[in-house]
Amino acid sequence: MREAPRERMRKAVITAFVSLLAYAVVRHFIGTSMVDMIVYRAEGAAVAHGQDLYGIRVTQWNLPATYPPFAAMFFTPTAYLPVPFLRVAVTLGNLGLLGLTALLAFRLVGWPERKLRPVGVVLVAGLGVWLEPVFTTLRYGQINLLLICLVLWDLTTPDHRKWKGVGIGIAAGMKLTPGLFAVYLLLTGRVRAAFVAGFTFLATFLIGAVALPSATWGFWTKYLYDSSRVGKVFIVDNQSLRGVAARFLRLENPGLPATAAAAVVAVLGLAIAVWAYRSDRWLPRAEAWGVCCTAVTALLISPISWTHHWIWCLPILVLLAAEAHHERSRPAAVRRRRWRVIFWMTVVGFCSFSMWLVPHKGITNLQMNLLKQLPAGMYPWIGLCFLLVAAVRVRSRRRAAGQPLMPLRVPGQRPAAGGGSEVAGQRTPAVR
Repeated sequence: MREAPRERMRKAVITAFVSLLAYAVVRHFIGTSMVDMIVYRAEGAAVAHGQDLYGIRVTQWNLPATYPPFAAMFFTPTAYLPVPFLRVAVTLGNLGLLGLTALLAFRLVGWPERKLRPVGVVLVAGLGVWLEPVFTTLRYGQINLLLICLVLWDLTTPDHRKWKGVGIGIAAGMKLTPGLFAVYLLLTGRVRAAFVAGFTFLATFLIGAVALPSATWGFWTKYLYDSSRVGKVFIVDNQSLRGVAARFLRLENPGLPATAAAAVVAVLGLAIAVWAYRSDRWLPRAEAWGVCCTAVTALLISPISWTHHWIWCLPILVLLAAEAHHERSRPAAVRRRRWRVIFWMTVVGFCSFSMWLVPHKGITNLQMNLLKQLPAGMYPWIGLCFLLVAAVRVRSRRRAAGQPLMPLRVPGQRPAAGGGSEVAGQRTPAVR
């Protein structure tokens, strides 16, 4: 007998409350500097008071501004607020964005059913804080949750909406990496949305250029290409392919091998994303697979992907949970456990904090033996495995449907939420 919706919500609220209470205790004892929030506040103050934006250095680590001028303008209001207030406001705001991320991820995946999504939002907002990328985002006062909400809102907007692409353009204007989603839109045939994203990004550049001409010139001609301002490539904080290559080769700058690996992964990752999207007649949740593959590709090929950048673990886990749920709903005679195994292994990976458990102070980042390389670069390994799983998933669905490797698309057809397709305004279910 199924529980009543109110009973489910009551249990979800209690679970979330206990989890957040435990999180507050842990946070109190380990200390939370919210150092990135302080950098953002300093950037906003530099804009407000006419200071040299890229000349500032704040906190005991002498951290500089690294985002485009448009982002610094966005931070300007924080310059007028005291730090203690900001700590509370940013934390509560990020928890709200965590719940919104869950809601948008549910919409992208098309799971669970609508009446259960409020329960899911509460549970994710309460339990999601233990995922290392979320934990670190909250600890540093990062803006990752805002950016992922902008991108997911855009990608869950129907393709016929004229403003589709605006969210991606704004996110790219604040932090360049989300720009890869515009490429994904272009490669999947949504040309107008891709151009809307591009023109929106251009608008953020022009706003910065008009308001802060000197800072804009400096950022786009000099500071953007100075990776030393962002941080050291080889430390375990960096969970990109370049970071793994640096630690594996024991080089502070892995050079050409890392660049070549990133180029190969960029091509393969985007190819898998597009392949998944174009298999929407046979692949359930095709758009979600495409979006998550694009996100993983962006994180892998970026020169630096800090652990908190892997906040995309949230929609990835929702997608894997949906696959596990539908696997469980199949008849017992054909039921398997593979998706549940994949889901829980991914959860463990993102909750393990493994990169922080290996010795990683100073030069020891470049002295790790092979046994330490896996936990030190946990997220890139998860990302590569996810791309492989996605490719196998698409191929198996196409084989089951007896279709050729490359999909034959119906004119006017576009994916519907949660898989399936939409032809002439009428939705058709995906093969389950």
